[in-house]
Amino acid sequence: MTPTSGVHPIEAESHRILSRRVDLNHLSPDVGAVVARVVHATADLDFAHSLVLDQDAVAAGVAALRAGAPVIADVEMVRAGITAAAALCYLDDVTAEQAAPLTRSAAAMGVAAARHPEGAVVVVGCAPTALAQVVRLAAERRLRPALVVGLPVGFVGAAEAKEGLRASGLAAISNVGEKGGSGAAAAVVNALARLAAAS
Repeated sequence: MTPTSGVHPIEAESHRILSRRVDLNHLSPDVGAVVARVVHATADLDFAHSLVLDQDAVAAGVAALRAGAPVIADVEMVRAGITAAAALCYLDDVTAEQAAPLTRSAAAMGVAAARHPEGAVVVVGCAPTALAQVVRLAAERRLRPALVVGLPVGFVGAAEAKEGLRASGLAAISNVGEKGGSGAAAAVVNALARLAAAS
């Protein structure tokens, strides 16, 4: 799971340190690659234990990216962090007045669902309300994503939104608790895109 060829020496050294700090050998290679990427991107070893994902979810994301599925981010910071695949964000398509009573990020997911109702990889790294809206849109059959990466961060609603995602039956990668963030969510997609490119 430690990359060697074509990798900057700083990144290679970071992965060597990671492998000494946390043992991911009990995971399948693909799942381990995603977990390692998130831990590497955040320098937070807790993600090695709190991430919730399996081979089926990873495979769904890899297959979708390989097929050219759209990648939808909840905020621009997530979109900018996804460097291994082209990503879209519709936050600027919605004003606060248009969004009410939803948050702008939640309303933007409605825009995404209208434009990409089938097969997208949806990535939420900031707004718990956006993740809750994704689950709601899916329950209403207005959105049928190939994979939902749900890693919003915060003390209000983040843990609950991720619990809702895991209970939804959608193919998902999330984590338990309040931690998350744009860097972690983008790292998941970057890891999946690398796997898609390698296979």
